[in-house]
Amino acid sequence: MKVLVADKFEQSGLDGLRALGCEVIYDPSLKEESLIEALRLHNPDILVVRSTKVTAPMLEAGDLSLVIRAGAGVNTIDVATASKRGIYVANCPGKNAVAVAELAFGLILSLDRRIPDNVQQLREGRWNKKEFSEARGLAGQTLGLIGVGNIGREMIPRARAFGMRVIAWSRSLTPETAEALQIGYRATPLDVAFEADIVSVHVALTPETHHLCGRAFFEAMKPGAYFINTARAEVVDEEALLWAVREKGIRAGLDVFSTEPAAAEGAFDNPLVHLPNVYGTHHIGASTRQAQEAIAEEVVNIVRTYMQTGHVPNVVNLAKRTPARYLLVVRHLDRVGVLAHVFDCLREAQINVQETENIIFEGAEAAVARIQLDSEPSAEVLRAIRSNPNIFSAVVMPL
Repeated sequence: MKVLVADKFEQSGLDGLRALGCEVIYDPSLKEESLIEALRLHNPDILVVRSTKVTAPMLEAGDLSLVIRAGAGVNTIDVATASKRGIYVANCPGKNAVAVAELAFGLILSLDRRIPDNVQQLREGRWNKKEFSEARGLAGQTLGLIGVGNIGREMIPRARAFGMRVIAWSRSLTPETAEALQIGYRATPLDVAFEADIVSVHVALTPETHHLCGRAFFEAMKPGAYFINTARAEVVDEEALLWAVREKGIRAGLDVFSTEPAAAEGAFDNPLVHLPNVYGTHHIGASTRQAQEAIAEEVVNIVRTYMQTGHVPNVVNLAKRTPARYLLVVRHLDRVGVLAHVFDCLREAQINVQETENIIFEGAEAAVARIQLDSEPSAEVLRAIRSNPNIFSAVVMPL
């Protein structure tokens, strides 16, 4: 297989892909039109990206069968177009969880002890111990998590190590799960905002989470509370956060911004970073060597599995439920043309196959095909299928 890697990628991952027998084209500079041209020129089977946006023209430029996001979120990939073209989209969930949790706590500590301001004044030749000697401290504070996925769960033991109490909301969190995690369950994000001294956001960007932290959320937060976002900028209404920083004294630690440049370097401006109670980093949550090595290893694992089995680990764009309404089960001898006969009968009846699997019994003499259909075969179609002498039985049942 031919693999195009269009972002900075660990050497261990490139070596691993080549060890699988892949032809690897590595060009981290490819973006927008240059990436479209590279896809046309090289016509790879697999595209690997980190932060590069994968657009519809890119997906239509060649014959890609798989796009791998070397990270967790896939909001930078046009998943809808990929699905229409039958292109798998996979990611590497959880591999950067520790790195992001570490940065989140770095931002929390920075806000509490005002570390960046300390450093700046020392570099300016100013000694100002009086200004910086009244931090709150983290012990006994309540950390509120918005999202308890891989990263959110990594926050819990770190908070506990600092002597903090943890409460959380997540779409998947139940009171029972919260009890098992030894954290407090809260029914809504507003409940977390109202009670927490520090809020840390760890949700994926979806239509449901867009501006999840809006004006009502910040109105619910305690005056002077800390707000941390290492997830996605679009989860937060930045205008509402500006209001909260100015009017409620909220301190914010942000790794993501709505105005991030597309390239790794470039001009940047955002009204939030000009406020004294806001500390920012350059969208580097996953950027530790440990995390990138783990992600590279997972990319190689995805490609290996795809090459060897045809299945894609961590695929995000398969239908959770197809239009299939009936299951056709065909027991048959494992002979050439048997399944072709079954599909011919279905085609003539204008019945569409949604999913199929053919399971071989020990000895490779017999098999059973399980075929999901969008409509019910008539008795006449079933008789036509059973007319093949290599078929033992053919029965249909509703799904």
